[in-house]
Amino acid sequence: MTITTDKPTTGTTNLGPRIEPLGPCIGARVRAVDLRQLTDSDVAVVHEALLRHKVLFFSGQELTDDDQVALGNRLGDLTAGHPVAKSNGSRAEIYNIDSTDPEFSFSDVWHTDVTFVQRPPAGSILRAVTLPPTGGDTQWADSQAAYRSLAEPVQHLVDQLTAVHDGNREWGAYLRRHENRGNVWDGVEVTSIPPVEHPVVRVHPETGEKGLFVQPGFTSHIVGVSDAESRAILDLLYAHLTKPEHLVRHRWSPGDVGIWDNRSTAHYANRDYTAPRVMRRVTLRGDVPQGPAGVPGR
Repeated sequence: MTITTDKPTTGTTNLGPRIEPLGPCIGARVRAVDLRQLTDSDVAVVHEALLRHKVLFFSGQELTDDDQVALGNRLGDLTAGHPVAKSNGSRAEIYNIDSTDPEFSFSDVWHTDVTFVQRPPAGSILRAVTLPPTGGDTQWADSQAAYRSLAEPVQHLVDQLTAVHDGNREWGAYLRRHENRGNVWDGVEVTSIPPVEHPVVRVHPETGEKGLFVQPGFTSHIVGVSDAESRAILDLLYAHLTKPEHLVRHRWSPGDVGIWDNRSTAHYANRDYTAPRVMRRVTLRGDVPQGPAGVPGR
C-alpha cells in the first residue's frame, strides 16, 4: 500500500486516513479517521505510517476505556497494562498514569516502555484523559535516525555490544510494597524483576532498520566493559539519541491519542505541571529484541 505524505491535504474526504509528516524522520499527524471505526484498510495505513514515522498523533478522538482496548486489539495483541503496576481502572489491559495517585511513579528520564522484560512491548497507545492547563508535553526520539547519524566507527563499536536493562530502580520498591505480586506478563505472574540483556543496537523485526536500544530509564550498564567505559559509552549514546534533530514534541489536547513504535523510539514526559494529569496507556505484545548478525537478543 502506498501512502502519499509529501503534500498534506485539507478538507474532508472519504479516502481514508491522511498522513501529515511533522519532520523528516519522526512524527506525523493522522487526519480524517475515527479510531473507533477503523476499517481493515485504515488499519493497514496506520500500521505502515507507524513504521515510517515512528509516532502518530490523532486529535478529536472520544475513546472510552473499552474503545482503547478495542483499538489495541485491532493493531496487535495486547499485554497487561504493566508488568508490575496494579490496574486501578476498569480494564486490566489499561495502565492508568495519574499524577494524583499516591503511588504514581514518574519516569523522570528518557525511556522506552518496559525494556526490563525479555519481550518488551512492540508499541504503545496513549490517550489524554485529564490535562493541566499548561505543561505535560511528551517528546519522542527516533532511535533509528540516531543510529544512522553516528560516525561509522562508532556504529561498528555499538553493533557489537549488549546492555543490561534493570527495572528494579523504577519498580522494585513498588513490587515489594505489593508483596512481590505483580501482574501476569507473557503468561507468568511477575514476582521479581531480574535484569535482562538486550543488544545495544536493535534490528527492527519488520523493516530491518538498525536503531539504538538503550535509554537512561532502564539501561544499567554495558556488558563486558569496565564501569567507566560503560558510563562513557552510554552517556555518548544518550546525548546523541536526544539531539534536537532526532526529536518530535507533542502538546496534548483533550481527545488526543498518540501511538508509537516502542522498537524504534524513546520518550520523555515533561514534568512541568502542578495540576492533575491523567493519561491511559495500552501496550502491544512484542518479541525478543535481536541485534546485528552475531549479537542475538537474550
